[in-house]
Amino acid sequence: SSLLQMPRSHMLGVAATLQHEMSKHASLLEGVLTRSERRVAASFVQAPTDYFDAAPTFKQSYAPQSGEIFGILRQMKETFESNLSAAQKEEMANQKAYEDLKAAKEEEITAGQAQIQTKTGELADTDENNAQSKVDREDTKASLSADEQFLMMLKEKC
Repeated sequence: SSLLQMPRSHMLGVAATLQHEMSKHASLLEGVLTRSERRVAASFVQAPTDYFDAAPTFKQSYAPQSGEIFGILRQMKETFESNLSAAQKEEMANQKAYEDLKAAKEEEITAGQAQIQTKTGELADTDENNAQSKVDREDTKASLSADEQFLMMLKEKC
């Protein structure tokens, strides 16, 4: 009865919104609305101002037509709300999974950077030991050469 008291422009807006939502969410409403409910909604969308002025058929004479429209709209709203709730829960779960993954990757990066610093320090120590070993080798060669010359000199004298 409240739909009957609406101004024409509001009724046209309701019809346009109903048509838009039914076409946009047709797959969602497939299992929610019956064929007769879709026909009722379609006839309202095609002629929203004439819909309530038409003479009711025998079947319609016992129920106001606006109640059917409100019922369809209520079902659509409940479906959209449940889908929204499910999508929000899924989004929160995905957000948590992303944050967990991000934290794990940041830990891996920190561990990798620490390993780089350790390996860099080890490389520096190894390079230093290598350089020292080369110096020691040269010193040992020089000492060996001097010792061999001393030995040859001793052999000549003895």
